[in-house]
Amino acid sequence: MERVVADEAEMIALGRELAGQLRPGDLILLDGPLGAGKTTLARGIGLGLALETPVTSPTFVISRVHEGRLPMIHVDAYRLLDAIEGPAVALDDLDLDSERANSVTVMEWGKDAGPRMSDEYLLIRITRRDDDQREVEFEMHGDRWQGLRI
Repeated sequence: MERVVADEAEMIALGRELAGQLRPGDLILLDGPLGAGKTTLARGIGLGLALETPVTSPTFVISRVHEGRLPMIHVDAYRLLDAIEGPAVALDDLDLDSERANSVTVMEWGKDAGPRMSDEYLLIRITRRDDDQREVEFEMHGDRWQGLRI
């Protein structure tokens, strides 16, 4: 499944739309180059979940838990990619499992590490086109995502 997004406002709207279909335990992996719109999409998801605090890039804190209608764990796995033991071990060190069951987890740069966390996940690839629009591709893993409407 694929969608073209024209600008930041449309990316936020897409995140809000997706948030309406999320439930506790969901794992969303965001992939794309720097500046593709991963954090913007995460911000839209956060708005759709009525989070109490704004979603910002988690680069300097690696992960942040936001409370709201449905809590959201926002993870930036970019800094974990160079971990000596590998990104999956570094993610284990964050001990997210205790909170994941009751939250939505949105992981930027998590396409390689995230699948170790669950067999059920939604991988969203964002590509910037020459006209500055974004192609957003949805790759659904597991039965959980088969009814996704985007």
